[in-house]
Amino acid sequence: MSETPTIETHEEVMFFDTDCGGVVHNIAYLRMIETCRTRLAAKLGMALREMAHTQLYPVVTRTEIDYRKPAVLADELVIKGWLDSVERVRFWCAFEMYRASDNALLVTCRQSLALVQMPQGKPCRLPAEWTEKYAHLAIKRARDSA
Repeated sequence: MSETPTIETHEEVMFFDTDCGGVVHNIAYLRMIETCRTRLAAKLGMALREMAHTQLYPVVTRTEIDYRKPAVLADELVIKGWLDSVERVRFWCAFEMYRASDNALLVTCRQSLALVQMPQGKPCRLPAEWTEKYAHLAIKRARDSA
């Protein structure tokens, strides 16, 4: 059985990430998650140059996010991401964001993605090798139909 692909990225809260009170804007968290997800995609075989060449892109179809505690200007953040589950045409990635200074959990997030072939905009099945490689992450149909 293959291990679950994971990644950890680090961000410093910049002035442009915050409002006038020095608190991080909700959309800035998503930008940081986007960076983590892009690096996770590379570990899954979807590096930026490869995507530009094949024009096959992982596209976000859903985001679920919980803001638990605020980050503020100059906080050092740790973003942990992993492949959470795999279906036929879509997959889910999950993320947790922590403040490095006190290890406080700030944000939890899950995103559903589908592979889309451009320029047609056509959804594609996930790579065949994922079925075996990430079998431990496959969503069971019985759960889906319940």
